[in-house]
Amino acid sequence: MVRSVFRLFAIFIGALFLRRIVTAAMRGFSHMAGVSERQPPPAPREQLGGELKQDPVCGTFVAVSSSIKRTVNGEVIHFCSTACRDKYQRVA
Repeated sequence: MVRSVFRLFAIFIGALFLRRIVTAAMRGFSHMAGVSERQPPPAPREQLGGELKQDPVCGTFVAVSSSIKRTVNGEVIHFCSTACRDKYQRVA
């Protein structure tokens, strides 16, 4: 019984050691090939700023520069999405 437990423990330790060796070798080969593990930095997000207007359908605040606009009776109404604009058209 003790020998069986010792063998299982030795197999487990051996597997961990082998995994570490394979991982180190793969890293070495990837660096030799010029492959980097690091991901390129994400593209900078466009900053939308300025005045915010509230969508009359869902209540979301949306930047004037990125809103979907509709003019009703000479007043510009700002929507967060085409779905909200379409809902407003059905109601109005």
